[in-house]
Amino acid sequence: MDIQQTIQTLREELNVHNHNYYVLDQPTISDFEFDQKLKQLQELESQNPEFFDENSPTQRVGGTITKNFQTVVHDYRMYSLDNSYSKEDLIDWENRIQKVLGKVALEYTCELKYDGASISITYENGKLKRAVTRGDGFQGDDVTNNIKTIKSIPLKLKGDNFPSKFDIRGEIILPFDGFEKMNQELIEIGETPYSNPRNTASGSLKLQDSAEVAKRPLDCLLYFIIGNQLPFMTQYDSLKAAREWGFKAPNEAKLAKSLDEVFEYIHYWDIHRHQLPYETDGVVIKVNSFEHQEELGYTAKSPRWAIAYKFKSEQVVTRLSSISYQVGRTGAITPVANLEPVQLAGTIVKRASLHNADQIEKLDIRVGDFVFVEKGGEIIPKIIAVDFTKRNASNPPTLYITECPECSTKLIRSEGEANHYCPNFYGCPPQIIGRIQHFISRKAMDIDGLGGETVALLYNNGLIHNYADLYDLTINQVLPLERMAQKSAENLINGIELSKQIPFEKVLYALGIRYVGETVAKKLAKHYKNITSLRDATLMDLILVDEIGERIANSVLDFFANSNNQIIIKRLQEYGIQFEIHDKSNPNATDKLSGKTFVVSGVFEAISRDDLKQLIEENGGKIGSSISTKTDFVVAGENMGPAKLEKANQLKIAIITLEDFMSLLDT
Repeated sequence: MDIQQTIQTLREELNVHNHNYYVLDQPTISDFEFDQKLKQLQELESQNPEFFDENSPTQRVGGTITKNFQTVVHDYRMYSLDNSYSKEDLIDWENRIQKVLGKVALEYTCELKYDGASISITYENGKLKRAVTRGDGFQGDDVTNNIKTIKSIPLKLKGDNFPSKFDIRGEIILPFDGFEKMNQELIEIGETPYSNPRNTASGSLKLQDSAEVAKRPLDCLLYFIIGNQLPFMTQYDSLKAAREWGFKAPNEAKLAKSLDEVFEYIHYWDIHRHQLPYETDGVVIKVNSFEHQEELGYTAKSPRWAIAYKFKSEQVVTRLSSISYQVGRTGAITPVANLEPVQLAGTIVKRASLHNADQIEKLDIRVGDFVFVEKGGEIIPKIIAVDFTKRNASNPPTLYITECPECSTKLIRSEGEANHYCPNFYGCPPQIIGRIQHFISRKAMDIDGLGGETVALLYNNGLIHNYADLYDLTINQVLPLERMAQKSAENLINGIELSKQIPFEKVLYALGIRYVGETVAKKLAKHYKNITSLRDATLMDLILVDEIGERIANSVLDFFANSNNQIIIKRLQEYGIQFEIHDKSNPNATDKLSGKTFVVSGVFEAISRDDLKQLIEENGGKIGSSISTKTDFVVAGENMGPAKLEKANQLKIAIITLEDFMSLLDT
């Protein structure tokens, strides 16, 4: 056997043993034998570098240093899931599904909801190509080198019936045993132990040295495949295929023929979840049929065909030591409960939000009280009640503050508002710093090399007073700052300069206009095209924009009416910030469909639904998520949902084929 063949045979053999051990938990050779074979392969590859393969089992040991993780746009957006907490929530969810699909027979895939760090892994021609963190759902960090060190993730797939390219999604987790072992090692050397498995797993993905990642006992549980021309028609079958290809798709998944069977699954795992080797905080229920999933589609944030059922949160009792008050970037005051430290759901809890004055009054909470604390959605600690049986009668009632804790300005509370606000918008330091931190954040201007602490340093040293001042900074100005070296100063200034390329919709979000989040910013940017048109819009103009109500419209008007904001925007324009949309759409696009609303339903062979929707929008049309009196046309493909068909007929809305639609563009 020649050297190349020997190397290839060893790689294949080690891949099999790796799969048996880390995925199937059924090792067929000892650790010593495995290590000897791996050592032999390493020596052969070292002696014959011309046969290097980035997906060789030897590459799992790490050693690659990544200084900056590259941002990668997801081929398919990573959505979040809607949460439910009761049977009634799930029944309501099923009713919403049936309104779209009609009274069809529904099956569900039930899977445990793993508490880890979300990951999307791309495979091309059966080989691991790239691994990207969830990020903001639209883009994430390329952590391929670190992911390759996780033994349960196949570098090369088994079999040959997989698509030429696809993404598989899952969670990077740290099993309890591995987490406890890591903490024990830290304790033995006098270091602070990690707080919980989830955060440790997430932090591991961003370590710069992949050799350090390789030392951590990370695992990966995979649960969703997405791509074109997939060789299966259901979620449950996709999990079976994933296992055949070598992925660790947990066997706890179950096919349910009804909601009653879903409830049985939830009840069983609510009791038995503590026997699992890793953290889980609920169950994910998915409509099994991919055809039904396609028909149901997505909201702005979540798939309509999936929902998470969250197990009831763990509760503890601890003492309220004091109440402090935080000032947000909008001036909103948030009362914070400072607690005697207590262990809760894997973390030490010292603080919890009290939300607002009404919540404090409702709970009748007082300093010195013993309170019940739980984690909302297993993440954010919150106080749910006071243990009045332990109250000391001398504890005085809590009086909400009347002045800003930072600038002493008298607080205001508008009618209908839950929060108190500090109106000193341009003079209150936390508000100014908070707005600049929002401006530079990843979902906004995404300024590399500049973090929240550095923003505070810049402000406190008098170098910036608003976010426009960032573009006047020089390397010599920032060098004297604490922990600022020449290279980091250069990176900061370069990051600020590169932010001038950030598109208009993100710039608009970055401005920090109250009530204008990511989704609203995109709608406004798309509608008005540039900052001048938006600035000149009237109240009625704004309200007529899709999904823009009076509250948002008034907030936009107030922002542009402020002279300080006018000066800042003018400065940003002079620096070259992108304040208009640079059209990258189809050069053949028209306005032939202007004023028309389309609903797309069914499956199309000649074009994907996403491409069809893009074609509609590029030619001036609007996409509707459901059929209503505002719908002008339903573009129907194969297997159109019966409920949509019935509603379209009831409302006498034109149902057209793909060919009919293309004819509209040709006229």
